[in-house]
Amino acid sequence: MSQPLWASGDARRAATNMAKFMDWAGSRLGRPLEDYRDLHAASVEDPEWFWSSLWDYSGVVGEKGSAPYLVDADKIPGARFFPNARLNFAENVLQRLPEGQALVFWGEDKVKRRMSGAELKRQVAQVQAMLREAGVTAGDRVAAILPNMPESIASVLGTAAEGAVWSSCSPDFGVQGVLDRFGQIEPKVLIACDGYYYNGKTIELSDRLAQITARLPSVQKVVIVPYIGQAEGTVQGLNMSLIRQGRLAQTWADAVLSRDADAPTFTRLPFAHPLYILFSSGTTGVPKCIVHSAGGTLLKHISEHVLHTDIKPGDRVFYFTTLGWMMWNWLVTALGSGATLLLYDGSPFYPSGRILWDYAAEEGCTHFGTSAKYIDALKKSGLEPRTSHDLSALRAIMSTGSPLAPESFDYVYEHIKPDVHLASISGGTDIVGCFVLGIPTEPVWRGEIQGPALGLAVDVFDENGQSMPSGKGELVCKNPFPSMPIRFWNDPDGQKYTSAYFSRFANVWHHGDFAEWTPHGGMIIHGRSDATLNPGGVRIGTAEIYRQVEMLPEVQESIVVGQDWEGDVRVVLFVVLKPGLTLDSALIDRIKSQIRTGASPRHVPAKIIQVADIPRTKSGKITELAVRDIIHGREVKNKEALANPEALELFRNLPELQT
Repeated sequence: MSQPLWASGDARRAATNMAKFMDWAGSRLGRPLEDYRDLHAASVEDPEWFWSSLWDYSGVVGEKGSAPYLVDADKIPGARFFPNARLNFAENVLQRLPEGQALVFWGEDKVKRRMSGAELKRQVAQVQAMLREAGVTAGDRVAAILPNMPESIASVLGTAAEGAVWSSCSPDFGVQGVLDRFGQIEPKVLIACDGYYYNGKTIELSDRLAQITARLPSVQKVVIVPYIGQAEGTVQGLNMSLIRQGRLAQTWADAVLSRDADAPTFTRLPFAHPLYILFSSGTTGVPKCIVHSAGGTLLKHISEHVLHTDIKPGDRVFYFTTLGWMMWNWLVTALGSGATLLLYDGSPFYPSGRILWDYAAEEGCTHFGTSAKYIDALKKSGLEPRTSHDLSALRAIMSTGSPLAPESFDYVYEHIKPDVHLASISGGTDIVGCFVLGIPTEPVWRGEIQGPALGLAVDVFDENGQSMPSGKGELVCKNPFPSMPIRFWNDPDGQKYTSAYFSRFANVWHHGDFAEWTPHGGMIIHGRSDATLNPGGVRIGTAEIYRQVEMLPEVQESIVVGQDWEGDVRVVLFVVLKPGLTLDSALIDRIKSQIRTGASPRHVPAKIIQVADIPRTKSGKITELAVRDIIHGREVKNKEALANPEALELFRNLPELQT
């Protein structure tokens, strides 16, 4: 394509936070910064200058401390940012709450609520008072099993205000999935809901919570948030056993809302004080407990929200996420940019595929965040929000979770909004942020992530650790950055942490994505490195095949893996077809032809097999490694990490894979 799909234009570019920061930073450097590439180069050449400048520009509340602001910069891991600083994450997030509504909440078509900034601050103070009475102090863990609702925001900020450490799951997690996570970190307080709605159904949690609390002896207090009208009954049921053990369950009203507290107090702690414990997907074993710092999370999110996403005071930011995905933690921080958060819980297709766009239009959404899979599903449903909804307020659409196909770029600009900044973004739980993402001053090219994040020396390496200006290789980061994990929980010598990211290339973060640079300075990610296909010794990214398969209207979803076969690896493609369709030889030929002409003959699967469902994680990502294990007769180590573990049985002992 010779022309970009979108460009900001001079007036819109000049109005962005990025352009204003570029001018400000250039004046501090004593030289003009010509464009984003110039700014990015400066940010990675001197990360101490960049992150210190961002602190000053964004008005971080706290004591910055004396220089140096980066110690041991040559050590990855081991570098320390702002070693003399003290701050509080919640104090920073709450300092610029929007006037009027801070939170809007839709729970499918069942619940609609709004919360003002003053009310949010009061609830944060009440949560903090509850935690103090429960004996929670700085460093203690508070765990949550909650929907993406206002009480979740108040709870995480109340926890952070006190300097305690927050960790959460979504309420669709099974008992073992919760225990695999919270059992490792031993929380003192558990905040949970009485149930939730999904796809029009009401799901109670009382039985699950009874099993969980029975096996989490560290929990001294359980607080039940009302959502489906069963909070009091849930509390009564839990207390039948908890009170005998000297523990207590209370409703949100009794534990939190009854407290006389109007404003939170903020404990300022070191920059590297723990804020969050996030979890890896856990599909290859018990989830890793990834500890993130308050200061590192705050600064990384400020860079992404204010500069890369261009969030301004008064904006209204939506991201379709659950509390089991790091994008929820990312969303929370957007309050600190003066934005109203648009929270949603439930199915994105109930009561119809219009629901999220009804929400966006009615609430004047300025930033709409979702997954690549959702955009593909929307495209296949035939919906055209551009003609059915008033999206005049919408400035940006963010997409993550998996690579966004070029055809999905086309769909967004043709059928959602032609003048929107479409930002395909990619990073992970590992850094509670992005390696590559949107740049509002740069053009959007079809199928490409716009570029590397400020302050991160992102690159692509070959097998020998050499930089690759073109071609497919390993996504790496060559310099330290603030949102690198502090550590893994229960990893005293750091061996697990070092092994996860630094064993492949010395002193370089190896992320595990298979990627390549584009001629425009953008990036294409071809899937996870550990899921890369290797037929005949040629590395093929799974996303290259998905891109072609998704173009076929008959195919609803697909997953591709490599099967060990006769001393080599053969490519096997599984497809979920639209209801009522059956995979026949004609459709197989069409799929193969599409892949052959759209990718290459090497990409063509040796086998194409129809299945009824595809296993995915709680955050909606398909699990290629789990399917690969099953077809090779290996058990998946942690099925509790999956949203639909029963789907694995569809892949076991398939006769088609025996020949």
